[in-house]
Amino acid sequence: MRLFIFLFALCIISSVSAFNWEPTDAYAIKFSTAKAEGTFTDLKGTIDFDADDLANANFDVSVAAASINTGNNTKDKHAIGESWLDAEHFPRISFQSHTFRESGDGYIVDGQLTIHGKKRPVSIPFSFDDNVFHGELSINRRDFGIEGPFLFGGLVGDDVMVSLQIPVK
Repeated sequence: MRLFIFLFALCIISSVSAFNWEPTDAYAIKFSTAKAEGTFTDLKGTIDFDADDLANANFDVSVAAASINTGNNTKDKHAIGESWLDAEHFPRISFQSHTFRESGDGYIVDGQLTIHGKKRPVSIPFSFDDNVFHGELSINRRDFGIEGPFLFGGLVGDDVMVSLQIPVK
């Protein structure tokens, strides 16, 4: 689940406001499932965001699938293997925004999330305060063709929670 958090964070890192925002090194993209959790690094992309001009906002971000870090090298190698992320054939996890809208105290960005070569529409609720994007997203790994049943010492649930925290400057 935290894998998707990383993806959202990746989308938010590049630019914010009518300005071209750049993420700082303090970003966090986390994922968690019933049996695993970790983070992704190597976030790249563009974020253009101005709360007063949502029609021209854009997130185009990606993260290296092989940058997964569970705190266990054996688990990391298994996670990037063919049964899971297959980082050799699908090196990047990406998000491309389509539309933005206000929602309560924050925003929702609709776009295409690509994992394991499969594109799926997603809506990501987020906030932007003090130059930090915060968001959370739940995805089903099987929607993206990730079928591997065993990882990290046992059966891994289908739902993955992704949390994002992306400071920008």
